[in-house]
Amino acid sequence: MPRLSMPKYQVTIGLEVHAQLTTRSKMFCGCAVQFGAQPNTNTCPTCLGLPGALPVLNEAAIEKTILTGMMLGCETPPLVKWDRKNYFYPDMPKNYQITQFDLPLCLGGGVPLYDLAYPKDAQKTIAKPGKVVRLTRIHLEEDVAKSTHHERFSTIDFNRAGTPLMEIVSEPDIDSAEEAFAYLNSLRQILIYGGVSDADMEKGNLRCDVNISVREVGAEKLGAKVELKNLNSVSAVRRAIHFESARQIQCLERGESIQQSTRRWDDDRGETTLMRSKEDAHDYRYFPDPDLVPLHTAELVERVRGSVPELPHQKRARFEKDYGCSSYDASVLASSRELADYFETAIAAAAKASPKKVANWILNELLALEKRTDDLDAEPSQQTSFSVSAQALAQLVELVEAGSISGAQGKEVLAAMAAGEGNAADIIRARGFEQVSDSGALEAIVNDIIAANPDRVAEVQGGNPKALNWFTGQAMKASGGKANAKMVTELVRQKILPDSAG
Repeated sequence: MPRLSMPKYQVTIGLEVHAQLTTRSKMFCGCAVQFGAQPNTNTCPTCLGLPGALPVLNEAAIEKTILTGMMLGCETPPLVKWDRKNYFYPDMPKNYQITQFDLPLCLGGGVPLYDLAYPKDAQKTIAKPGKVVRLTRIHLEEDVAKSTHHERFSTIDFNRAGTPLMEIVSEPDIDSAEEAFAYLNSLRQILIYGGVSDADMEKGNLRCDVNISVREVGAEKLGAKVELKNLNSVSAVRRAIHFESARQIQCLERGESIQQSTRRWDDDRGETTLMRSKEDAHDYRYFPDPDLVPLHTAELVERVRGSVPELPHQKRARFEKDYGCSSYDASVLASSRELADYFETAIAAAAKASPKKVANWILNELLALEKRTDDLDAEPSQQTSFSVSAQALAQLVELVEAGSISGAQGKEVLAAMAAGEGNAADIIRARGFEQVSDSGALEAIVNDIIAANPDRVAEVQGGNPKALNWFTGQAMKASGGKANAKMVTELVRQKILPDSAG
């Protein structure tokens, strides 16, 4: 049997994720943070970089960054400070960005890669299940203005300038485009769980730069780092990594050297193009911002500690332990905080139905109606509520479990509820779905079927209890589908197998 050839090169990836925080005001001034506002209306001398304007720290932004660090297992140093990063772009009129350099708010930590966060076509072949990608740091800075390039000119909107922006920097721990995909989705879930960021790449409040290097397998020194810009979706990150890693390998195969550089991803053409040679830290001439004093963090850390939410992996484990959910079902239910809260609200309202039955109705029926899936390739849904309330779903599940309506009828009722036709009881009554539960009427039907089918009775009594289902089916036909199936099955069992009835 021929031996499979081993790969000659290995890819090493690190990600720099910029996440806008969900604060009402900007990082260093009181201007509103508002997506979609008229251009250049939420501005002031500070975020416009006018001479003499002084920055003031946004306490809420600092707390949300510390909370992010706690969710990701980071440590917050007792003393932090802000620095000036000098560069000259039109979107930063004061020619420097206020950021953090050597004393950031968060150090260390890691992002767990959830199985369902991988692309669907890679979920069955995960190389390192349970992997945690280490973080280097999280620092808090101000966002820049938004530049829009037209055919013959460019425009700048300063509404975004000064928005609180976390930069979450990973170690070069990511080995493939699929792991990068999972990293972004897992991180996005955690940020949304904590309420610290909307994490919506379509709106630009989550952006990602990718650092890629390629080297021969076994080589200790990393290859030259190439940074990728202009990535506006998680799937674009995956495609860009596949292209760029293949491009670098081809260069090495031709005997060419890889130069440290920054490249732009062109999603339409599916390729990267050179933007500029890559700057190093010394090129930015960092120095402490003289207008902002260093900050002692102990009091803020203690204040934030009680706000750390139950995270997706913790919630998944609890759903398995407390509610008997399978690992897969628990993972889907915990994939968004909204869905997890919906599930637990429905459980609390469905006293006469098991959590497993409630989970089945949510996962198999409700999500299909809502056109929601566990597929995380797309950006997170901005829908904030389900078309059927958790309490209404619980009532429907109880009716099905009690045998008041059949499972098929329950699905029809759910669809009608989602379409706004009323509550379950009203829809059942309007459609004539009420089950016949009168024991006398059902017993008469069962007696007739038993009397007319002695061969079937003998089959059951001869050791085939599954044949009971045939009698239930006949009773449903005889009643026009309105017989209470559970009552019918029990009546048949009592009459044919009296010793086993209970």
